[in-house]
Amino acid sequence: MALPINSDAFSDALVILGAAGLVIPAFARARVNPVIGFILVGMLVGPAGLGALSGRFPWLYHITISSPHAIEPFAEFGIILLLFSIGLELSFRRLWSMRTDVFGLGAAELVVSAGLIGGALFLLGQEPAGAMGLGLALALSSTALVLPIAGMRSAVGKAAFAMLLFEDLALVPIIFLLGALAPMSADAGWDGLVRTLLIGVATVAGMMVLGRLLLPRLFAQAARTKSPELFLAASLLVVILASVATTAAGLSPIVGALLAGILIAETDYHTEVEAMTAPFRGLALGVFLITVGMSLDLRLIAGSWVPLATAVVGVVIAKTVVTAVLLRLRGATRGLAAEVGLLMASPSETTLIVLAAAAQAQLIQASTASFWQIVTALGLTITPLLARVGSDLSKRAERNVKTELPEASTDTERTVIIGCGRVGRLVAQMLDAHKQPYVAIEADVDAVAHARMRGYNAQYGDIVRPGMLERLQLETAKALVLTMDDPVQLVRITRKVRLMHPALTIVARARDPNHAAELYRAGVTDAVPETLESSLQLSEAVLVDLGVAMGPVIASIHTKRAELRSKIMEMGAVDHEPPIQRRRLSDLAADPVVE
Repeated sequence: MALPINSDAFSDALVILGAAGLVIPAFARARVNPVIGFILVGMLVGPAGLGALSGRFPWLYHITISSPHAIEPFAEFGIILLLFSIGLELSFRRLWSMRTDVFGLGAAELVVSAGLIGGALFLLGQEPAGAMGLGLALALSSTALVLPIAGMRSAVGKAAFAMLLFEDLALVPIIFLLGALAPMSADAGWDGLVRTLLIGVATVAGMMVLGRLLLPRLFAQAARTKSPELFLAASLLVVILASVATTAAGLSPIVGALLAGILIAETDYHTEVEAMTAPFRGLALGVFLITVGMSLDLRLIAGSWVPLATAVVGVVIAKTVVTAVLLRLRGATRGLAAEVGLLMASPSETTLIVLAAAAQAQLIQASTASFWQIVTALGLTITPLLARVGSDLSKRAERNVKTELPEASTDTERTVIIGCGRVGRLVAQMLDAHKQPYVAIEADVDAVAHARMRGYNAQYGDIVRPGMLERLQLETAKALVLTMDDPVQLVRITRKVRLMHPALTIVARARDPNHAAELYRAGVTDAVPETLESSLQLSEAVLVDLGVAMGPVIASIHTKRAELRSKIMEMGAVDHEPPIQRRRLSDLAADPVVE
C-alpha cells in the first residue's frame, strides 16, 4: 500500500533526509561538529521549535517534524547498528583480554559514580530508592557519542570502551533492580531478575554456537552470488535476528547487536559487512540525535536555566572526577585521565531508558523524570565540547610533564623505537641481544605496563602530540625506528623528523611496496615492506626444506632483498610516477620474489 504523501511519516522522513543531505554538510563546511549539527536541527524543526508554529503557518508542516514519537524506532535502530559496528571491531580473544578492564574499571566507574550522584541527591531530599535510580541512570555514559568521537584504537578510546561495554551489559540488571525496588513489586522483581539472567545466558550461549556454525556458510553463499544487495540483506538479517532473540529473552536488543557483530568479526567477511552497513549506521545515528534535539524546549530551559545548569555541571564534575581518579589509580597519565574523564562525563541515551523505568516503578515522580531528561539531553549536546576541552587539557598536561626517559637518553648510542607492539618488541629484543641501548615509546598505557613487566625499556608518550618529538632528544639518538601500523602517521612523522634531523637514521615499517616508496620520498633511510619480507622468508623456508644448502639460500635471499629494495628506492625517488612505473610497483607487490 502506497504511503500517503500528506502523512506525518512521509513528512518526517523528508525532514530527516533533508537534514542529513543538506543541513549537516553545511555545518561541516562551517566546521561545526556533526553531532551538534543534528541536535540543533532537532531543536529547530521539532515540536518546541518551528513545529510549534505549523498551526499558524501550514507551509511549515513540510519542513518540521510533527510527531517526535514517529521516528523513535529509527533512533533505536541507529543505536543497534552502532553497537553492531562496535562488535565488528572486536573478537572473543580481545574481549577476554579486556575482562579485567571491563569488570574491574568499568564496574568501579559505574558503581562509584552512581553512589556519588545518588548520595548527593539523597542529601538534597530525594528518597533513597529514587536517589539510587537517578544515580544509576546519570552514571551511564553515551556509547553512541563517545566511541565515534574517540575511536577504539586510541588509548582514550580503549579506556572509554571498557567502561561503556560494562554499562551496556549492566543496563538490563539495572532496569530489573529498579523494578524490584518498586513499592508494589514485592519479590517479583528479584525473581524476574534471576529468571531473565538465566534465560539470557542460555540465549547468548545458543547464539554463539549457532553463529559459529551458520554465519560462515551464510556469508559464503551471499559472497558467491556477487550481489551486494544480498550481502547487505544477510547482514541486516543477522543484526535483526540477534536483537530479536535477546529481546525475547528479556535482555536489551543492543546486547544482541553487539554479539552479532562479534560473531561476524570471527568470519572472513567482517570487512565487507562493516563497509556495507556504515552509511546506514551514520544516518540512523543522526536520527537519534535529532530526537535528542527535539526533546529540548528552549523556553522551558530559559525559565529553569539555573537548576538545569547546576544539575548538568554537578553530574559532569562528579563523573569526571570519579573516572579520572580511577584511571590515575590504574597508572594512566594525568592527560589521559582528564581526557577520558571529560569524555565520559555526560549522561547517556540509555539514561533516558533508566529514567523511564524509575518513573514507571514509582521511584521518582514524573516531573522529576522530565527534569532529568532535559539534563540528559543538554549533557548529550555538550559532549563534543567536553571532548574538545578534554583533548586540549590532555595536550597541555602532556606538554608540561617531562617525559621520563632513561639515563641512556643523553647517550649517542641510544635507538628510539616508536611503538611497543609485536614489531617494536621484536626490534627491542634484537637490539638488546646485541647490547644496543634503546627506549621504546608507546601511546597505550596498558601496553607500556605490559612491556615493562616483561622487561622492556618502555616509556609512555604519544608521538603525535605537540612537542613530543622535541622531548625525545632525537639529536642525540643513533637511530629512529617507526613500527606503528598507521601508514598516514608514518609518512607524516618521517617528513617532520627528517626536516628536524637531516642526518638521523630512520628505519620504518611499511605496509607494502607502494607505502615503502612513499616513505622513501618522505625521507626514511630504510623502509621494510611487510609483504616483501614475508615472501622472502617463505622462499627461504621452502628452499631449505627442499634440501638446498643454507649458505647459498641466505646469499640469494640477501641479493633478492637488495634488488627489490633498490627498485623501491628508485620508484620512491620519483615524485610523480608515470603509469608504466606505477604498474611495476603493483606487480612488485603482487609477486615480490619472481619477476
